[in-house]
Amino acid sequence: MRHLISLTDLGPDDLAHLVRRAVRLAERTEPPAPGPERTLDRRRVGIYFRKSSTRTRTAFWSAAVALGADAIAFGPDDLQISTGETLQDTAKTLSRYLDALVVRTNEDVQELRDLAAAGDLAVVNALTLDEHPTQAVADLTTLAEHFGELSGRHVLCVGEGNSSARALALAAALTPGLRLTLLCPEGYTVPDEHLKLLDEIGDGSLVTQETEPARVSGPVDAVYTSRWRTMGVPKEDPDWIRAFDGFRIDDAFLDRVGGPDTVFLHDLPAVRGQEVTDEVLDGPRSLAWRQAFHKMTAAMAVLEWCLLDGAPGARDEGGGTP
Repeated sequence: MRHLISLTDLGPDDLAHLVRRAVRLAERTEPPAPGPERTLDRRRVGIYFRKSSTRTRTAFWSAAVALGADAIAFGPDDLQISTGETLQDTAKTLSRYLDALVVRTNEDVQELRDLAAAGDLAVVNALTLDEHPTQAVADLTTLAEHFGELSGRHVLCVGEGNSSARALALAAALTPGLRLTLLCPEGYTVPDEHLKLLDEIGDGSLVTQETEPARVSGPVDAVYTSRWRTMGVPKEDPDWIRAFDGFRIDDAFLDRVGGPDTVFLHDLPAVRGQEVTDEVLDGPRSLAWRQAFHKMTAAMAVLEWCLLDGAPGARDEGGGTP
């Protein structure tokens, strides 16, 4: 049993395995393939979301069921945590019923670490305030499937330095040769203390941050954005949107920083017309919907990695970097 609470807990080989496995599971999941092997038969997975979710919650439910596990979903008021039971008592209780618990809080990651320490079940971070690790696995899976090798590729991540951007920065540091440029407005950047983690876990030399769109030159291989209000949470500054002038992804933006093979990614949901135009999101360069599909294959790979001994599937995924 292992936890995936933060990408800082992984090594480069761990992340590379998860990405390769997710790509392989995609091949086995889509028709006419017969479906993935039921590697999690007789396992039980709880899905506890205190914040809204369309893709991640459904992806983990679908992933668990596809791999043969039973899944149960809990809403924000379904567990006795909401009436005052301690996290430790909840963890000890759920350990009697479940093999894994997938959790979304949009709060401090330490809560998940406390949960993992108190219980005897695998804990998966499906989004906390500072990191969205399984989203980063889905992002790299999408790029690896499309491009093959990730080494030598350049990704431009545009918008707020939110949990998805922070996870992608950690993932880039763990992926040899993958270059990442963060383009975030002043006041909405990935914090310096987070960027300092990159060299602690891998190689952060290819991760840079800019605050002015004009300072970014291409061609990049992929342009990535998120909605500018994470989880729909209002910002303190009522005029916050002015800081994002020039950060919307439209065809002109893609043409300026990209080339003929540049692709577009979005972790979704999108606020159409704000951070991205319809023409880009629905256009031929968009991989956003394939990226959403890979939230499920990433979830499969993560659940296997957490619950099965010996990195399941490693023998047929090969070694090396995606």
